[in-house]
Amino acid sequence: MRVLQFVPTPTDDPLARELLTEYFTSRQLGFISRPEGYRVVFPDTAAFLPPAGVFFVVTAASTEAESRVLGCGGIRLLDAERAEIKHLWIREHARGLGAGRALLLALEEAGRGLGARTAVLDTNQSLTAAQQLYRSTGYLEIEPYNDNPNATHWFQKPL
Repeated sequence: MRVLQFVPTPTDDPLARELLTEYFTSRQLGFISRPEGYRVVFPDTAAFLPPAGVFFVVTAASTEAESRVLGCGGIRLLDAERAEIKHLWIREHARGLGAGRALLLALEEAGRGLGARTAVLDTNQSLTAAQQLYRSTGYLEIEPYNDNPNATHWFQKPL
């Protein structure tokens, strides 16, 4: 049985940077919303370090000696009440196994630990599986809370 681990990792750590690069590359290849394409902005490391936020690298271990890196995701405080989930991404080989849902729940728990009462996130229309995940875990679509040019849908959930 594989055990998922959510390892707090600075976004400028080489492994986090590798995962974020994979994430951004996948977004660029699948992006259809804007003619000028997907805008890549690597996250500010300080925004994803306590007490402002946290960034997780997700691993799965079947034995003590064997571990696979599955993906990443972060949450950061926007203000005293709201935390924003960003860059939730699972590598293709690990999709459909529940790692994305588990990561989302771990990020929500981290948001509560940061003192947030609400989680918000944005996504793109091309990410239908992500939208399904968010809706199935209680997120409701809301009016835009930011001006992210990559986003077409915004969601919120009480924590």
